[in-house]
Amino acid sequence: MIKKFFLSLVIPNNFCYIAVRQLSTNTMQPIPNITRFDRLIRILGQNRGPMTLQGTNSYLIGTAEKRLLLDTTDPNKKDYVALVEQVLKQERAVISDVVITHWHHDHIGAVENLREKNLIDENCNVWKFPRSDIKEDFDEMKIKQLTDGHEFRVDEDTTLKVHFTPGHTTDHVILYDERERTVFSGDCILGEGTAVFEDLYDYMNSLEKILDLKPDKIYPGHGNLITDAVERIKFYISHRQERERQILEVLTAHSPLSCMGIVSIVYQDVPEKMWTAAAYNVQHHLTKLKKEGRVNQIDRDSEIYFEIASHSNKL
Repeated sequence: MIKKFFLSLVIPNNFCYIAVRQLSTNTMQPIPNITRFDRLIRILGQNRGPMTLQGTNSYLIGTAEKRLLLDTTDPNKKDYVALVEQVLKQERAVISDVVITHWHHDHIGAVENLREKNLIDENCNVWKFPRSDIKEDFDEMKIKQLTDGHEFRVDEDTTLKVHFTPGHTTDHVILYDERERTVFSGDCILGEGTAVFEDLYDYMNSLEKILDLKPDKIYPGHGNLITDAVERIKFYISHRQERERQILEVLTAHSPLSCMGIVSIVYQDVPEKMWTAAAYNVQHHLTKLKKEGRVNQIDRDSEIYFEIASHSNKL
């Protein structure tokens, strides 16, 4: 059963956003600092906050001496580094590869801290998919480029396949364990609430791609293990489709409208002080609908309006 989810709004430049994870952090099932699952260990990032839920989930995957670490946490989280060191000693293990799901600092930020403590050495490969929106500069950090379909043979029973899933960011990837029918979803799907995104068109395609895998379980980048994986993915898709349906209905009845004009109708039950934030959410939908040829954009007197594509040239 899916719990009630609240509105997710995105504002550019990380200025602010209102999201489910910000509204529900006090009602979540607590996540221990260290959680042992069948063939992996979850290490909590020690960076609890409105944008990270209880913290970033860092996963040490495999049962052999050499293991794969998926994601880290924010920079300079000494308690996280100490937890990684503790786990490696207890497991008598070393990190052979670090895979970063995307560029956000709460996932890549502690790589150098782990290196400084010799928890990863010069023989450890750090992998990430390249961003398409900017040229990245990692200073002296050596990053190996991930490709869609790349496979990591972690141990005799664990092979992880990389799937490129842009939308949350331009470089986002997930890992899939076909044998266990398990997805490591990064920030594409969360253990609580709905995720934020940079490009809704790409994000929806990525959700469909993950749905096609038909996973049984999802280990998210934030929040608890998801055991109703297919149902959760379908909810994510329907959640966005419902908002899109509302926008199209409004444009069908009232075209042409500005983005804020759409907000004033679709979000009429939301306090007006939140409408500016809601406009960014609506803009993501409009950008997707434009890409699909379902709405037209009309520029008139420095104002931008939108209308259903079949009703073009009304202004």
